[in-house]
Amino acid sequence: MACKRSIRGLFALALVLVLAAIAGTLMPRPLWPSAKASEAFGQTRRILVLSNPIHTDIAIPVNAETLARFPFLAESGMPVAHPNARWLVFGWGGRAFYIETPTWADLKPMPLIKGLTLDRSVIHADVAAEIVEPSARVRSFEIGSNEYQLLLAYIEASFKAEDGGITAIPDTAYGPTDDFFEANGWFSAAVGCNTWTAGALREAGSRTGWWNPLPVSLSMSLDLYN
Repeated sequence: MACKRSIRGLFALALVLVLAAIAGTLMPRPLWPSAKASEAFGQTRRILVLSNPIHTDIAIPVNAETLARFPFLAESGMPVAHPNARWLVFGWGGRAFYIETPTWADLKPMPLIKGLTLDRSVIHADVAAEIVEPSARVRSFEIGSNEYQLLLAYIEASFKAEDGGITAIPDTAYGPTDDFFEANGWFSAAVGCNTWTAGALREAGSRTGWWNPLPVSLSMSLDLYN
């Protein structure tokens, strides 16, 4: 009997989560579209959203403006000045799962448990060369200069300053082009990497679903309301 009750409880919980994800996708945030100021020719900025089945990142162009906004990336040793550098890629996530799972082959029980419950957060920053478009995993947006500044401020505010500065977490990088940094906020199954990306896109003037826990729900809401 106890086993059956547990199975029914898990089924009910899964059903609630599915219904919440559907409702979160179909309910727009903000509820009403905001008026966007018209931009003069050439004043828009292009950003990308990169996705895989469970995670999304924001990519912004490598230029003098962005390098001045995030000087600690170069200070950490990231090759932002390399002639092939085209994009800065940012993602927010749970500390244990993000750092300890560079590939699915590296999946371990404890980081997974923390990723499904509660964990400290980190920002993963990477430098990318040309990104192939069009692609099922790449989505581009043209946004106004004001929205672009709001997006940069959102990303910058996600980094956690310690001892007056922002420094990379030692010995955590996946490779020679990236680094991890302590972040503000706590990661959970309800407030995860894709809700962070959705928040960034709202700062950039897009409407998303009210709750977008997965890349597919974020993509669907973007199609519905933009």
